[in-house]
Amino acid sequence: MGFLDNLKNQLGSQFIEIIEWLDETSDTLVYRFPVYNQEIKMGAQLIVRENQVALFVSEGQAADLFTPGRYELNTQNIPIMTTLRGWKYGFQSPFKAEVYFFNTRTFTDLRWGTSNPVMMRDAEFGMIRVRAFGTYALRVKDAKMFFQTVVGTQGLTTTDDILGQLKSTIISRLSDAMAEAKVAAIDMASHYDELSAVARKTLGPEFEHFGLELAKFFIENVSLPEEVEAAIDQRTKLGVLGDRLQQYTQMQTAESIKVAAANPGGLAGAGVGLGAGVAIGQAMGQSFGAPAAPGHAAAPPPPASGGARWSIAIDGKTYGPYTDDALKAMVRSGQVGHEVNAWRPGAGGWAALSTYSELDLGGSSMPPPPPK
Repeated sequence: MGFLDNLKNQLGSQFIEIIEWLDETSDTLVYRFPVYNQEIKMGAQLIVRENQVALFVSEGQAADLFTPGRYELNTQNIPIMTTLRGWKYGFQSPFKAEVYFFNTRTFTDLRWGTSNPVMMRDAEFGMIRVRAFGTYALRVKDAKMFFQTVVGTQGLTTTDDILGQLKSTIISRLSDAMAEAKVAAIDMASHYDELSAVARKTLGPEFEHFGLELAKFFIENVSLPEEVEAAIDQRTKLGVLGDRLQQYTQMQTAESIKVAAANPGGLAGAGVGLGAGVAIGQAMGQSFGAPAAPGHAAAPPPPASGGARWSIAIDGKTYGPYTDDALKAMVRSGQVGHEVNAWRPGAGGWAALSTYSELDLGGSSMPPPPPK
């Protein structure tokens, strides 16, 4: 064997004879076959598996696209490459080209989310910022367009880089989709399906511009700013209480009196605890329009409706109003003594409970505390 034959064999060992991609991952969108300084031998075998397409790129320009199958590379099956190269001798010499494999299966359960809040206009709360996250599914629909707009133009070949670019597109269009849906922020949780459909309709053309198909898009959660959530919680409380704020105040007062009566010193010895226990009920009543309690025992409170007319004064604080039956029950149980000052509309001023004949208390029914 001569020198030229040895040199030919050595050079021939650099030729690529089989081009294929055995995808051992589950999340690779694009794979560039490592040609580098090697040359593809004329007559080499190209193997494209199911859910793959292979794209030949010559000097940065997309050339021939191959669908699943087995091919012998020659001038018949790579006509565009032949035209680009312009070979004059039957295209028999080795050639260099980049080969990109694209995974065309549908990629599911891809995550998206807002790293920063998205500004949107709400009909009820005005301009608000929201965070959102969810999942989507896509597939490569047009490999050449995908190469021209994302892979080749932006130099993105890794899946993380490509999905990062897509997430930016999703976030930039998401606020428009939510605004188009015209769903109030307070009702978003019950309209995730509708919002997802609107978002997919808005994002679909954007993905097609990249040669991709947005198969599915889901919004799983939309979180509102803390101040908006606090306002919603306050509105919920109002809806639960409704017009029962006065009854709520009376309930708080009655419960506090029961606790105070169980103390060793009775109501007089537990004045501080009683006032603290009733403070919440009075504050709620005053905040939402319930009649305010007088600041001093000598100033009578305004009349109450619904049969609750009695107010009592303990340690300089006023509690009530109570109905006749409620007040009698408190006296009979020992929670309130006969000597406690009381007032009702039409009375000349504060006086001991025992002086009101309409209560028919009949004197003290409870013995005084035992001596210490």
